[in-house]
Amino acid sequence: MSALPAPAQRADARAVNLPAKAWIVTVWDDPINLMSYVTYVFQTHFGFPRDTAERLMLAVHHEGRAVVATGPRETMELHCEAMHSYGLWATLSPQEA
Repeated sequence: MSALPAPAQRADARAVNLPAKAWIVTVWDDPINLMSYVTYVFQTHFGFPRDTAERLMLAVHHEGRAVVATGPRETMELHCEAMHSYGLWATLSPQEA
């Protein structure tokens, strides 16, 4: 006869199999940074090709914001902090379902 795991242990096992919720980093338009600098930051930090970096920069400029990264919370926290270190306005938020 085998012993069944306690209910709390079974709940923990199910939680491990659930997909982690994705988080997003949004960069916001600001009156300080030049468009060329924002493009440079996107290329340097994220490794985006120039056309992708320019497209995201133009979204920031014309729409007021652009989502520049999506992924696990810890990684997105690092990206958000990096954007702050470059002097860009950025926020971290859970991705909508």
